[in-house]
Amino acid sequence: MLDSNIIEQLKSVYSALENEIVLQIYKSEHEKNIELKEMLESIATTSDKIKLEEIEESSKAPKFRILYQGKPNGVSFVGVPGGHEFTSLILAILNSDHKGKLPDDGIIKRIKNIKGPISLRTFISLSCENCPEVVQAMNLVAIYNENIQHEMVDGEFFQDEIEELKIQGVPSVMHGNELFSSGKNNLAGLIEKLETKFGAEEAEAEDLGQFDVVVVGGGPAGASAAIYTARKGLKTAVIAERIGGQVQDTKGIENLISIPYIEGPELSSHLAKHMSEYDIKVLENRRVEEVEDHEIGHSLKLNSPEFLSTKTIIVATGAKWRELNVPGEKEYIGRGVAFCPHCDGPYYKGKDIAVIGGGNSGVEAAIDLAGIVKSVTVIEFASELKADQVLIKKLESLTNTRVIKNAKTNEVIGDGDKVTAIEVEDRTTGEVVKHQLDGVFVQIGLIPNSGFIKNKVETNKFGEIIVNEKCKTSTKGIYAAGDVTTVPYKQIIISMGEGAKAGLTVFEDLMINS
Repeated sequence: MLDSNIIEQLKSVYSALENEIVLQIYKSEHEKNIELKEMLESIATTSDKIKLEEIEESSKAPKFRILYQGKPNGVSFVGVPGGHEFTSLILAILNSDHKGKLPDDGIIKRIKNIKGPISLRTFISLSCENCPEVVQAMNLVAIYNENIQHEMVDGEFFQDEIEELKIQGVPSVMHGNELFSSGKNNLAGLIEKLETKFGAEEAEAEDLGQFDVVVVGGGPAGASAAIYTARKGLKTAVIAERIGGQVQDTKGIENLISIPYIEGPELSSHLAKHMSEYDIKVLENRRVEEVEDHEIGHSLKLNSPEFLSTKTIIVATGAKWRELNVPGEKEYIGRGVAFCPHCDGPYYKGKDIAVIGGGNSGVEAAIDLAGIVKSVTVIEFASELKADQVLIKKLESLTNTRVIKNAKTNEVIGDGDKVTAIEVEDRTTGEVVKHQLDGVFVQIGLIPNSGFIKNKVETNKFGEIIVNEKCKTSTKGIYAAGDVTTVPYKQIIISMGEGAKAGLTVFEDLMINS
């Protein structure tokens, strides 16, 4: 049974439902089927539009599917979607009736153009914090494309199958016995993967119009820039794969001045809400593919396919996880190579793992993982750990961790199915040692997302866009702010300030040139 407070909240959420939603539960002898049935019965009490129905089809694990207006809509769940996946269930019901936060018309058209039939299963862990984003995105794809089916599968019920499929991390999206997607992803990334693998109907590029300023990126810098330009009366658009950017992946934020503690997804939601208060055209789940000079500024070609024109551009695309770029790394992503300790840590319970990187993120990951795994080896390229001293002291206090400094990771080694070792070279002596282990967590920092604009503006050797004190780049009409730039200290509060500065500079320049 659900808590009475949750039931009251759901009554409010589902008051917007207009059409009947049927939750069809399969017959199952599994002991947790009773728990699933009780959960669905409680949900059904929150709206007269939601019905629970038992069917004769059987399943070895608790399972149900969703019917919309009398027909299956391609969404099903295997397991009891509690924990982080409870939200996925609530949204699946709401989204089935085309309610809640939904993709815009351009993205919906793109989803509908994906060629089917396609049947996908996403294996998850209820403790995984990144799994819901993938599950919710794939459910939306199934809801809007009748040729696509998606099923969430709680790996707890299918340990033998997980072994057979060689799954070593979550979320893992499977197409039959083939791994389709592993690890963190979002709606934009998954749509692109689907189009690449299965193809899509051709669509004519759509002109989204002319703007005074287009902000590329929806993180703290991008949101700040857009709010400032919109407040100045400039016609503003934001193009982003997801609002919040890397902030979405941040568990706890304790240094955003005046806010003692906030989690990344909540801050991202605040950014979106603040932008919604202004006349800003937000184009989420998109990426800029090409920037061309235009007669009055620039033309931006998107991967949608769509395009738009603008007098000015503010690049605020942030950064992404840096990869080792050594043999074996890409081959074993999801099969022993991981980037998220919170998501994939449980799969290495009682096993030996390595964390590559001795900065704050690496040492924090090692500390977290030490409570789950058998042993953690931290491998640091430099002669000393770069993490804060308080973290280093905590790491040193643990009995199942060790640190190898001045070490270069040469190769990730596997047996074809999973990681079995890494090859590490001592940078002083040149000695090469193979460390037998079961998993490698890469935590070596970020690289700027500047690839799409590098041919237009000057960058440094790291790919950071070079800006002056007013966020101007080497190219007139193109500005940049936040982690994608040469501005030191990659912090949320600094990015917000730089975004505001870029927005004010754009307004100043447009006023001078008008």
